[in-house]
Amino acid sequence: MSRFLNDGSTDAPRLRVYLNLDSLLDLQDGHGAARAFPTDPAERDALLARDGFEGVQRTDRSAPQGPTCLPYCGANRIDKPGEVDAIVARHVARGDNCLTLHAGTGLEDDAAACRLAEALLAAADRQRFAVFLETHRATITQDLWRTVQLLRRFPELRLNGDFSHYYCGQEMPYGDWAQKMAFMEPLFARTGFLHGRIASPGCMQVPISREWTQRPPQAHGVVDFLAHFRDLWGRAIRGFLQHAGPGDVLVFAPEILSGAHYYARCFPDAQGRLVEESDRYAQALIYKDLIRTLFAEQLAAAAGASGGGAVAPARAR
Repeated sequence: MSRFLNDGSTDAPRLRVYLNLDSLLDLQDGHGAARAFPTDPAERDALLARDGFEGVQRTDRSAPQGPTCLPYCGANRIDKPGEVDAIVARHVARGDNCLTLHAGTGLEDDAAACRLAEALLAAADRQRFAVFLETHRATITQDLWRTVQLLRRFPELRLNGDFSHYYCGQEMPYGDWAQKMAFMEPLFARTGFLHGRIASPGCMQVPISREWTQRPPQAHGVVDFLAHFRDLWGRAIRGFLQHAGPGDVLVFAPEILSGAHYYARCFPDAQGRLVEESDRYAQALIYKDLIRTLFAEQLAAAAGASGGGAVAPARAR
């Protein structure tokens, strides 16, 4: 059992691009005007499908949705081992195809963090359901060193890699980048879900331009944060391809948030209104195309490494 999301087919491991629906909250068009988006799930999903998304990540706790909607996965948090079973079971019953979880507050000692990981794995096994522990500030995975130790103890864990929390929260460019990439290999090998957000060393969420092969104008400082995220996401894709099996799916979900929790930066316009610096949905469309390009590059590299034949990834152990 690989513990990645699996669709039951014999298809080669592949990518699916979802959209985290929090990306649509309080949406502006980049000039401060409210951007209209359908509130009806069927209309919303029809628009998203037209724009190339293959599913959505719901962050609500409401009922299942109808058959006209895109496939959906869930998101939640756990704070106590005893609550994990019921939370996972609710998402299974709702029809989610997988689940990402925040675990704990980051204040737990090692024993408490391990109990949360054990409960997550046990619930996922009982439900035969893909559950991804998210890398996130203010949780048990907030620290790179501690997360790697957790994976050494529980190698069967699978992750939702939101690398913006490490890149900004631990200022990853400060130091030896290559050494940090090597240290993170256990994470890349276990990433089955990616939250798409690009950070700078000093800001959790920054926009990029569509010319993603070039250094973006926004990367005006010492480091090119887009190049770093291309590296991070490329390594996670490679790790997935090396450890996934037939039917396994890597989900990439842009999660580009509003300014409510100070993710989207807001600046006063000529009238003094606070305006977000970018159109978050337009950014999600850029991310969608970028990740598909990166996935194709990693597939081609894997095919070349295997002598040009079909890629046959090894199963995770």
